[in-house]
Amino acid sequence: MSDSPGSPDLLVRMEGIDKTFPGVHALDQARFELRPGEIHALVGENGAGKSTLMKILGGVYSKDAGRIVIKGQEVTIPNPRAAQGLGISMIHQELNLMPHLTIAQNIFIGREPRAGLPFWLNERGVNEAANKLFDLMHLKLDPRMKVSDLTVAKQQMVEIAKALSFNSSVLIMDEPTAALTDTEIAELFRIVRSLRESGVGVVHISHRLEELKQISDRITVMRDGRTIDTVNTADVTLDKIISMMVGRTIYESKPELPEKPSQDVVLEARNLNRGAVLKDVSFQLKRGEILGFAGLVGAGRTEVARAIFGADPLDSGEIYINGKKASIKSPSDAVRSGIAYLSEDRKRYGLALKMDVETNVALAAFRKFLGVLGWVNTAGTKAMATKYVEALAIKTPSISQKVQNLSGGNQQKVIIGKWLTADTDILIFDEPTRGIDVGAKSEIYRLLNDLAQQGKSIIMISSELPEVLRMSHRVIVMCEGRITGELSAAEADQERIMTYATMRSQSVIANGSENPPTPAATGV
Repeated sequence: MSDSPGSPDLLVRMEGIDKTFPGVHALDQARFELRPGEIHALVGENGAGKSTLMKILGGVYSKDAGRIVIKGQEVTIPNPRAAQGLGISMIHQELNLMPHLTIAQNIFIGREPRAGLPFWLNERGVNEAANKLFDLMHLKLDPRMKVSDLTVAKQQMVEIAKALSFNSSVLIMDEPTAALTDTEIAELFRIVRSLRESGVGVVHISHRLEELKQISDRITVMRDGRTIDTVNTADVTLDKIISMMVGRTIYESKPELPEKPSQDVVLEARNLNRGAVLKDVSFQLKRGEILGFAGLVGAGRTEVARAIFGADPLDSGEIYINGKKASIKSPSDAVRSGIAYLSEDRKRYGLALKMDVETNVALAAFRKFLGVLGWVNTAGTKAMATKYVEALAIKTPSISQKVQNLSGGNQQKVIIGKWLTADTDILIFDEPTRGIDVGAKSEIYRLLNDLAQQGKSIIMISSELPEVLRMSHRVIVMCEGRITGELSAAEADQERIMTYATMRSQSVIANGSENPPTPAATGV
């Protein structure tokens, strides 16, 4: 195969790509190529430049320098519509759906079939077209449902369906599996492989390095805005990829468990019920404990967190803080009770993206910085932001940097700083490392350990079983709105957790005192 700059044998060739944002040199002479009928993984730590490079290819950003060649012809891509015209579709890491519209309307927005008059939409035609895509993807979705009623995982699948609807020759997927179950990931990979067989070139950006061997043909590694190397997946080890990404060893074989927590119960949930999503949920959280919540998507883990935080109303049940019954009707009530919630969708619920680091850190405790006449004590907010930027090792040019310009791992640290400023003792982390690279994950793990050792109590919800096993003193497993199992760190393993995660009836297990059923006994 020819690899000359204008080679028609390549779908995409990018070379010498430069891009600078305020205070950040995001891309420095970056290069990338994509062949027809290949799945090309693009990896690197957060801030390495991979998403920026692909957003330039997708027309979201304009390049400062370099050239882009599509099917042998040098092109300019001023906007996403121009990219689509060149056969390039992109599934962004941040969901780009309109929640007030239906699934089908989101997929075909701007391309809706008409019914007679130009201004009259053919809703039946839109829904039928969406159903054809869902049949291809083996998805059970009602195209008439509003996107606002979908889980994050289902919204991600709608994004994928939307990209597939363009029949593109180049498909860019930025963290498409971050919110998906193993079953949904397997189905996505089936679809992607079928696209490869039809000649489509697929770019797969992922922090889940274990996926690379399953799905990719080649891997390009980026670091600090530069392209380090491109290798054949079959010829490289995971350790080698990590070494190219970060230049150091990241994965440790032993779990990073902090010291044994005290027996003081700081939070107790008793018989929490909410519609069909929560059914008699009861558990305790101890001081200095990391309590892991495991289960498949839709098990009810996030619903527990939102109920405790006052974001969703309970039908019945009680919450006790330090032995006293708490009345938590809203998030502000929860914060006053010393509870913080770090949502899985941090950009939507955790951050003011267009504001700077200083403002975001002070946001949850702004009353602390108000003077007698209502003036903001800016010296206080600057001192607090500087304190947590240093303590949490947040990588930012300054506390005046807009949060939207930080990497995912550093955005997560800003949220942690915000809740530490609010002096909360109970922290609920919902998917704390979702969309975060392998190096930043290790930093978040160490940070959670430090918080637990300081006496903070942590609920950690995660879909990654190795993460749950690595970080938890105890593991609570949920299925269909119920707690189906509770395991100590010594008892927990992936097989037992998955057994409980697929059970459909309440297990009566107290503090891990009963042995869990075997997979054979449950048909798993």
